[in-house]
Amino acid sequence: MTDAAVRRIRLQEWREVRDLRIRAVSDPAASLAFLTNREQELARDDAHWQSRTADAAMGENAAQFVAISGERWIGSVTVLVRDAGATDALGRGVAAPRAELVGVFVDPGHRGRGVLDALVAEASVWAETAGADGLTLDVHIDNARAQAAYRRLGFTATGLALDTEVGREIQMHRPSH
Repeated sequence: MTDAAVRRIRLQEWREVRDLRIRAVSDPAASLAFLTNREQELARDDAHWQSRTADAAMGENAAQFVAISGERWIGSVTVLVRDAGATDALGRGVAAPRAELVGVFVDPGHRGRGVLDALVAEASVWAETAGADGLTLDVHIDNARAQAAYRRLGFTATGLALDTEVGREIQMHRPSH
């Protein structure tokens, strides 16, 4: 298992949130995993990062969790709770309440060490507390590495797919434990 500490982000950590997101979208596989790129994230002002961090640190419908090794932020996941009737990040209607896992990133040097497991475990506990019956995510059809990691964590394909600006995404779900 990992030696990284996993916790929810804190209000004052907007700079760390920004820096980790920029690292994440700079990863060579980012074009398959994120709906934004490095240039778009660098163009955002401090107010954007402060607002995003406040929502994910204190919000009832969003929470961001980070993995920290020593003093370095090495991974992150965000959970978004969607009510029935809402739309998700890809513009699909949400028929029943659900918790979506988005913004998943683990530093390449820390992959395969249990960091993702720990992040998803924390996200799952928070989602259950928020009333969700599990976690749902979208993953690019060509991102075999991510799909394998999610299957290992108990996610299965739902059969739903959507063509997006970055290509075809498939939906996966993991029920609460």
